Amino acid sequence: MKRILLAVCLLAPTFFSNAQKEISLHDIWEPPAFYGDRLGGLRSMNDGLYYTTMEEDRGFTTIQKWSYKTGKEEGKIFSTSEIKTDGAPLKVEGYQFSADEKKLLLRTETENIFRYSTRESNYVFDLKSKKLTPLETEAKQRYATFSPTGNQVAFVRNNNLFVKDVEKNELVQVTKDGEKNKIINGATDWVYEEEFAFDKAFFWSPKGNKIAYYKFDESGVREFNMPKYGGLYPEDVRFKYPKAGEENAKVKIFIYDLSSGKSVEAKVGEYEYIPRVKWSNSEDGLCVTTMNRLQNELNLFMVNSKTGEGKSFFQEQSDTYIEVNNFLTFVGDDQYIWLSERSGYNHLYLRNLKPSTPSTAIQLTSGNWEVTDVYGFEKKGGMIYFQAAKESPLQREIYRVSIKGGEPQKLSIKPGTNRAVFSKSFKYFINYVSSLNEPSFVSLHQADGKSIRTLIDNEPLKKRVKAFEISPAQFFTVKTEAGDLGAWMIKPKDFDAKKKYPVLMYVYGGPGSQTVKDSWGGPNYFWYQMLASKGYIVVSVDNRGTGARGYNFRTATYRQLGRLESQDQIDAAKFLGGLDYVDADRIGIWGWSYGGYMSSLCLFKGADVFKTAIAVAPVTNWKFYDSIYTERYMATPQENSGYEENSPISHVGKLKGNLLLVHGTGDDNVHFQNSVEMVSALQNAGKQFDLMMYPNKTHGIGGGGTRLHLYTMMTEFLLENL
Repeated sequence: MKRILLAVCLLAPTFFSNAQKEISLHDIWEPPAFYGDRLGGLRSMNDGLYYTTMEEDRGFTTIQKWSYKTGKEEGKIFSTSEIKTDGAPLKVEGYQFSADEKKLLLRTETENIFRYSTRESNYVFDLKSKKLTPLETEAKQRYATFSPTGNQVAFVRNNNLFVKDVEKNELVQVTKDGEKNKIINGATDWVYEEEFAFDKAFFWSPKGNKIAYYKFDESGVREFNMPKYGGLYPEDVRFKYPKAGEENAKVKIFIYDLSSGKSVEAKVGEYEYIPRVKWSNSEDGLCVTTMNRLQNELNLFMVNSKTGEGKSFFQEQSDTYIEVNNFLTFVGDDQYIWLSERSGYNHLYLRNLKPSTPSTAIQLTSGNWEVTDVYGFEKKGGMIYFQAAKESPLQREIYRVSIKGGEPQKLSIKPGTNRAVFSKSFKYFINYVSSLNEPSFVSLHQADGKSIRTLIDNEPLKKRVKAFEISPAQFFTVKTEAGDLGAWMIKPKDFDAKKKYPVLMYVYGGPGSQTVKDSWGGPNYFWYQMLASKGYIVVSVDNRGTGARGYNFRTATYRQLGRLESQDQIDAAKFLGGLDYVDADRIGIWGWSYGGYMSSLCLFKGADVFKTAIAVAPVTNWKFYDSIYTERYMATPQENSGYEENSPISHVGKLKGNLLLVHGTGDDNVHFQNSVEMVSALQNAGKQFDLMMYPNKTHGIGGGGTRLHLYTMMTEFLLENL
């Protein structure tokens, strides 16, 4: 389960002095009026001195080359204007270079499957000869990827893994047992894609002599079916979806040798999950990460790529659960960098690869703050580059630290939420920063943080928004029995402390998430501004279980999802109701996904506090959700009574206020089943409520005019019921 993030802008108080026009829903959604500039398709080139971007130019797609140092455009590497077609220009949606940067692999005609997974048509373009060649014509491909040698491309089709020699035009089918809803080679099943956040499940070795790939046997996984409406008879869409406590797919790792044409299985003992696979710096060693079903034990195995024999070299254990990350980095042949929260906060460690010397681990960062992302290791200077919430849980900064230890050096300049994209040489980085009331600012820096120039300042966007009535959001602290909780508030622009205002609270609240963060938000920010212009105060509070505040704060909700989180939100509403300018009888709450679970649970449990709630695509009992996410935080339904105790369905009889329930029937993530079960319980309890369903719409409920319809309906519901 991932929080839905949509990119639009927030604006600083200095932009609002001449605001005149109220924001309308059409301004937000049709067409969006508040999108800023962005760098599209940015790639660092091999030398780390230049980067490329993908742009649109008079109906053609171009790939431009730029100098990091000077900022000058060095020329046009590719344009679809160079390609002769019978009709419209080729529409390129993505690209990658071959290792020698003499070829491009172009992605077109992309079809979405689930959250990340796609299938597309791919073309190889020779930059010297200007020749364009289809990778394959039989059917669309998935995850086409150049080998490190640049002359071969691996891809998945019909659940099988293939390797195409693009110079010899020879195709090798690596696996032959792929079958829909049974065997998957080189791609993930639904639950790995959603919860371990990757979908391409094959990996070239450093020199391109071998490929490690996943094989999923989902024969024993039960199917979930959704009707797809639109024809005379609805189409029955079926896919494998392991719910909490149910059987998972059996997963294995194989290593294919291109020279011999044979595969060996990685032998890594007993396990339930293999959330990560990564090649070491050698062709001989593949690191395989395994976990048990409860996800509180993690093992790292080094697998001999010739024999498949694996040896464990590190184990991590937790009293609750371990969150998987992508930050394992090998240093030479003997060491690796690992991110662990064994100190109570996520920090970097340098460890010895040999299991006989675990005591040589060096903690590279420390303190009551968290490393939140790792950008990589620069070998020559011995520096690790990373992102952290060091100065505040609300912010993110960019740092580097020596592999020899020492105090981290801060590289980012502006306060707010910073993220970085480094050149391959780590000589330069592009910094993206935004804050709660300031749009995205993009700048180029040297590795030591020195600013070179501004790339995007979004000044045109700031000027456009001056015409609208905007009230800046402000951070504040909510006092509860559990302690101080971080929050933000948007007040009406003509706020009068002597008046009483209704309050709408926005909640997500899931493990490790944050809605209270010093970062540029999405379209919802402008929806909140619109509500503020109509006399509402809008507030968001981060409850216990949310991120960037350490292990104890995040894992406090373990095995009891919903219990402490709902109590914190109810207590926050009581705190707000005690403010002189808040109408305590008119407090509402809304959320999406985990937030929909929370908003409905709060309305029921806090029946004397909340007047109104909107629950969009809510989980209504965790037994309906997938195995990996749910069991990580709840264990299985067979061993945890918390599933029923903290299910909104178990509390429908307490409903006193107004409930709007919203769901898409094509939601492959949080199934429409959740809302159906809630509806049944509400009806059996004799409770009245409002319901809106969106035929065939997925978890994001988008496409066409759907978003405008959804937000119009929610706005009207709030104006009438809050």
